[in-house]
Amino acid sequence: MISVDEKELLAERLVTGNLHKIRMLVAGLEPDELAEIINSSKDIDFGKVFRVLEPEKAISTFEHLDFDIQIELLDSFPPEQISETLTKISADDRTAFFEELSEDTLQKYLSLLTDEERKTANQLLQYPEDSIGRLMTPDFVSVKEDWTVGQSLDYIRKFGRDSETLNNIYVTDTQGFLIDDIRVREFLLSALDRRVSDLMDRQFVALSAKDDQESAVKAFKQTDRVALPVTDFKGLLLGIITFDDVMDVMEEEDTEDIQKFGGTEALDEPYLKVSLFKMIGKRAGWLVILFIGEMLTASAMAFFEDEISKAVVLALFVPLIISSGGNSGSQAATLIIRAMALGEVTLERWWDVIRREFLSGLVLGTLLGIIGFLRIFAWSFFTNIYGPHWMLIGYTVGFSLIGVVMFGTIVGSMLPIILKRLGADPAVSSAPFIATLVDVTGLLIYFSVAYFILEGSLL
Repeated sequence: MISVDEKELLAERLVTGNLHKIRMLVAGLEPDELAEIINSSKDIDFGKVFRVLEPEKAISTFEHLDFDIQIELLDSFPPEQISETLTKISADDRTAFFEELSEDTLQKYLSLLTDEERKTANQLLQYPEDSIGRLMTPDFVSVKEDWTVGQSLDYIRKFGRDSETLNNIYVTDTQGFLIDDIRVREFLLSALDRRVSDLMDRQFVALSAKDDQESAVKAFKQTDRVALPVTDFKGLLLGIITFDDVMDVMEEEDTEDIQKFGGTEALDEPYLKVSLFKMIGKRAGWLVILFIGEMLTASAMAFFEDEISKAVVLALFVPLIISSGGNSGSQAATLIIRAMALGEVTLERWWDVIRREFLSGLVLGTLLGIIGFLRIFAWSFFTNIYGPHWMLIGYTVGFSLIGVVMFGTIVGSMLPIILKRLGADPAVSSAPFIATLVDVTGLLIYFSVAYFILEGSLL
């Protein structure tokens, strides 16, 4: 892999170089590295770059380009070159590209494909959006169980060049139904006259074409495979899905979850490529909701106006109380959302979660409560800011922290589970949302504890 500085230097040279120099510069680059350099630089004449690339390398580089650059590049090609490019790129990458097109543009590009590739493209586009069928490629190798290893290897040599991967060879019956998958090393290490059926254990994992892409992510995590077969609901082998495609899905989902957890809608595009107005629109909704939520905090403060006027010192600890609750809630939510994403926590185990978080909140709240009390205790030796009732104020802060932190951890852990139960995305229970919710309840807990402890003294 080349470094960031080397990429920047190469980008500058690609901008200023002539065709001969550009040919020399790109010769030592892998397609994904070249695509990354083109994607990150607005000044590169990528049309000129593609003129000097070998056809196979040009196709591989095109597959790694950003969508807007792919469109711009195709617009600069004559119809014959557009047809060749769209025909030769892998079926799954072509489907991902077609998904982003308007209907008119899609039909224009489909008309430039060969009859066979157009049929394949239409079949893949018929699957629901975000389904495994949209990610799969029909380029795979399958053999029959009554073939010999020698026959199978001859077949692989003849037709395997177009396969997306050859790590696994799939065994199908006469009607094309999947009955096993065998690692290619088993073929290479077996006698040529041995039957394929002798290598079979009929144990395999297959994905359903109409299932959500998240199920593919889970399957790859569990099986540690480079590729997995995709079948219809009857078991007919339709194609395969490879790990690199699933990695893209994982990256998109993780990015979306992180953005939602930060209190914004998912951007769906790279940060610097999202228009300013679109980004404002993505962020404004949540900010308004959170702002309205914080108004409740102001209302809670107003409700306890009399208590605050009698004991102004209580206001000093409001930021301490509400921030502790928000922080503990955000911690719990982050842990639970990630555990749910990894399959470590399921909806059925909500009681285990609430029990653990109750105990965690109790211990953490007690720890913070002791620190808060000791802080007031220590300050009482140097200042009279807390007055003669400093110990009661210390008890108020200490016990309030216990209650607020416990409430924060329970809410933070349960909200993602509740949202999941309702069919919503758990990541929507963002850290700012939880903090706002706990701010209001934290004030109620704080001033309720204060009224109970300080009644008859400060209140």
